[in-house]
Amino acid sequence: RHTITDKVAFALVAFFLGELGDGLNIFQGIYLVALGWNEGSVGIALSMMGFTALLTQTIAGDIIDKTTFDRRKFLAMAALMTAFSASAILFVQEGNVDHALMYVTKIIEGVSSSFIGPCVAALTLASFGPDSFDEVMASNILWGHVGSIVSAVLAGLTAWITYPNIRYCFLVILFSALLAVVGVKLLPEGDVLMGRGLKGNSTRVVHSGDDGDDYTNMEVQGTTSWSSTQGNIASPKCTSNSVAAEENAISSYWEIFSDRKTVVLCFTGFFFHFANANVLLVLGELMGGDNEDGTTKRSAIPLIAGAIVLAQFTMSGATLAGDRMTKGGWGRKPLFMAGLLTLPLRCFLIIFWKDAGEAWLLSTQILDGVGGGFFGLLHPYLVADITFGSGRFNVIMHAVVLGF
Repeated sequence: RHTITDKVAFALVAFFLGELGDGLNIFQGIYLVALGWNEGSVGIALSMMGFTALLTQTIAGDIIDKTTFDRRKFLAMAALMTAFSASAILFVQEGNVDHALMYVTKIIEGVSSSFIGPCVAALTLASFGPDSFDEVMASNILWGHVGSIVSAVLAGLTAWITYPNIRYCFLVILFSALLAVVGVKLLPEGDVLMGRGLKGNSTRVVHSGDDGDDYTNMEVQGTTSWSSTQGNIASPKCTSNSVAAEENAISSYWEIFSDRKTVVLCFTGFFFHFANANVLLVLGELMGGDNEDGTTKRSAIPLIAGAIVLAQFTMSGATLAGDRMTKGGWGRKPLFMAGLLTLPLRCFLIIFWKDAGEAWLLSTQILDGVGGGFFGLLHPYLVADITFGSGRFNVIMHAVVLGF
């Protein structure tokens, strides 16, 4: 028995995985330009990861739904592959060279990173069930944002100190992955079937024991057992009969993909992110600029890091506030709409303040944080609402991400 709770273990893993986020892509762009790459080559390299993830997200979700392989091992391998491929930039030589190295490793990074989200979501649902899923996912998302903040701060500080040779800031990714793998060992496997959005092998009824612990009456395949728990689901082994019964209850791909709520959520996310995709890059160009010789100004590094940190810090607050508001009876739709409305307001203010100075432009990232916080929080909530019992939780979770 571990000395920390399962919820804390998930928070630790989410924190270190948050440091693997693509927020450092913009630092990679700055570094490659400094090496002598042209803007077109940089754009292709950085787009490779996103394009590959676009193609593999839904497939990754479907694999994690169906797998009988321990999802914790999947998660550890995906984190390591993401980190090692992202760290390949350390081996790029000066000049407009080594394109193949960056292109190939970005493709690997896109594939491996596609498995991280499905693994975390499936393990959370498997370990805590639908009743506690919202609370634990909110904690995961919150600590993921905190990890992104720490990553951006460490990377920006390292880049500032080592300027103009900012390559060592990318070591943050590698160290974070190693720590995430250590944390994964603390995670429970949970109920395998429940992890794909089925009812699973257990029915949870929580009682309070005389010693103050919660005890869960687990009805597993016709037998009852008691286990000390802190809100998590036990992990009974699945028999062939139980798996066969649950497989018969799984919805068809057509049934779940043609569901009106799924279609609306996918298209809403698509148009939101279609508009949002390049706003940070435009903001970086407006705030940063170049020296007279064409090199990137040193001041651009802390400004860009500040933009990432401010957005992620606000996302953390928005995630915490959104979690409390949903617990307090606020519906999903009002918060979702509030998140959507922040984007047009943010774009308007960037245009209005484009000549007002860097501080004003930087402040627009607060709206990015509010929108991203609400959007990121409610996305898994809505998918869980739509799909639980269908057996297609992760495939729809990441079909929606594909739309994003």
